[in-house]
Amino acid sequence: MIKRKLASLIFHSLGWKAEGEIPSHIKKYVLLAAPHTSNWDFFYGRLFFIMKGIPLKFFIKQEWYVFPLNYLFKALGAIPVNRSKNKNLTDEIAAVFNDYDELAIMIPPEGTRSYNPNWKKGFYYISKKAKVPIVLGYIDFENKIGGLGPVFNITDNPEKDIESIKDFYRGIKGKFPDQGIL
Repeated sequence: MIKRKLASLIFHSLGWKAEGEIPSHIKKYVLLAAPHTSNWDFFYGRLFFIMKGIPLKFFIKQEWYVFPLNYLFKALGAIPVNRSKNKNLTDEIAAVFNDYDELAIMIPPEGTRSYNPNWKKGFYYISKKAKVPIVLGYIDFENKIGGLGPVFNITDNPEKDIESIKDFYRGIKGKFPDQGIL
């Protein structure tokens, strides 16, 4: 509780507002983090999710998960993954949902902080394989709002679903808006 109050104090004292809630019946989901244009997204987003009490996890390259940084990354919710192996990373990530009663896995769909109109589809396939919904999360730097948008249940049409999700994000500005145009 102290951690949540401290995160709220920092978040709000920096002039940010919070919007949205996760419906209480949803315990596991893929949390999209878009637009992703800066490392500052993580800072404000992490404060927001701590403040909301969301048990957030995210994946980092195993090479970064070394002493002494591994303690910090673990405390922030990082799970190391080995991207060099010849195995299906979406299967590995989807399987992580089996280890938790409540879990939100944060994924930036662009796959980069640079402009990328062609989103990676890993988040979609993780959602499908884990049989969990997608929650649309955002950090809007222009309006200083951290938010949770609607819960999105995927269909069997990834292209249409991804376009529908992108429609939600149109108008939300990242720290560097020219890098996050959808």
